[in-house]
Amino acid sequence: MVSSVFSSFEPRTPIEVAGLLAEIHNDPSEKKVDLLSGAYRTEEKKPWVLPVVRKTEIMLANDGNTYHEYGHFLGSTEFNSAATSFLLGKESIAIKEERTLSVQTLGATGALSIGARFLRQCLGRTHFYLSDPCWEFHEALFMQAGFVQSSRYRYWNAEKRCIDMDGLMEDLSKAEPYSVVLLQTCAHNPTGCDPTPEQWAKIASLMRKNKLFPFLDMAYQGFASGDIGEDAEVVRYFVDQGFEFMCAQSFSKNFGLYGQRAGSLTIVSNCAHTIPHIISEMILIAGGNYMVPPLHGSRIVATVLNDPALFQEWERCVKTMFDRIIAMRTGLKKRLETLKTPGSWDHITSQRGMFCFIGLAPAQIEYLRKKHHVYTLKNGRMNVAGLTTTNLDHVARSIHDAVLNVKG
Repeated sequence: MVSSVFSSFEPRTPIEVAGLLAEIHNDPSEKKVDLLSGAYRTEEKKPWVLPVVRKTEIMLANDGNTYHEYGHFLGSTEFNSAATSFLLGKESIAIKEERTLSVQTLGATGALSIGARFLRQCLGRTHFYLSDPCWEFHEALFMQAGFVQSSRYRYWNAEKRCIDMDGLMEDLSKAEPYSVVLLQTCAHNPTGCDPTPEQWAKIASLMRKNKLFPFLDMAYQGFASGDIGEDAEVVRYFVDQGFEFMCAQSFSKNFGLYGQRAGSLTIVSNCAHTIPHIISEMILIAGGNYMVPPLHGSRIVATVLNDPALFQEWERCVKTMFDRIIAMRTGLKKRLETLKTPGSWDHITSQRGMFCFIGLAPAQIEYLRKKHHVYTLKNGRMNVAGLTTTNLDHVARSIHDAVLNVKG
C-alpha cells in the first residue's frame, strides 16, 4: 500500500446536519419532510428569490458602471455604512461620535471568525462562553481563532421549554472576568427562545459588573418579531448602556442571499481615536484570511438599504416570510391540540424565528425519521419554514404517534 501523509490523523465524527441531509436526499419516500435546512422555503417547498432582490440584480446588471475589480480589504464603503446604520440606527450616538467600524465579511460566520481572531490576537482574550445549546459551528469558529477555553452557560429549560434564566445568570455570574460572551440577539438558534427586555437588562448589568465582553450575533433580523427595527433593539440597548462590543450581522436570511455570503462585523468602541488602530489590524486579519470579500451580495444589500422605495419593498418581503412562519407555527400547534397529543404545545408559538425546539426526546426524534420520514436535528430543532399546508397534517400526526408510542 502506498503511504500518505494524510493517513496520520483519525477522521472526525461527521457533522450531523451533513449526514442527515444526505439521508434525506437518498430517501425515496414521497412523505419525507425536510425540517433540517436553515433556509426559508415557500409553500411550494422552493427557495425564494425576493422580488426586490431580483429587481436590484437586474438594475446592477444593466448598470454600465458595474465592474468586477478587487474591492477593499474591509469591503464596500457603501455597504459598510448602510450595514452599520441599519444595525444601530441612523441617529445612533456611536455613529455620530465616529466610534464604530464595520467590516464586510463572508456572512455572519465570517464576522464571527474575523472578530474572534481580533479578540485573541490583538486583545489577548482566551476564554469564551456559549449558550447551551448553541449553533454547532460557534465553538469551532472561536477555537480555530486561537481561543484556549470554551465554556457554556445554561440557556434551555427542557422541562418548561423556555429560557433557563436562573441558570444563565448563575453561570455568567461565575464567568472569568474579561471573557468573551456570545449572545444571540433574536430568534435564537436552535431554541427560538429570546430574553425579554427586562431579562436583557439583567444580563447587561451582570456583564458590566463582571467585566465580560459582549459578542452579539444577529443572524435573523426581522424573523423574530417581523419588525426589522424591533429586532435590533438589543444591539441598540448595549450602545445606550455604554458597552464596547462586536456584532456579527448576516443578510443571508432576511435578503435570501444564502450563497452570496453578505455579512458584516460591527465594532463599537468608547473612543473614536481607537478606530484607526482597529482598522489597521482588521486589514491584516481579513487580508490574511480571504484577501477581499465578494461584491455581488453586498451590492444588492447596499442598493436596497440606501434606496427608500426599495427598502420599503424589502420590508414587505421580510414580513411575508415572517407571516408564513407564524402561520406554520400556529397550524402545527392547532393540529397537535386537536389530536389531543399529550403535553403542552404552547412553546411552538411562543418561540420566535425560523426554528422551533420541539422538545421531543432523541428516541422520539429518531422514530420520526425512521418511521415517518420527518427529519429534524437530533436535539429536536426543526425549521418551521420547511412546513407547508400540504405536510402539516403528516408532521402533526407523526409527532402525535412518537409521543404516544416512544418513551420520552
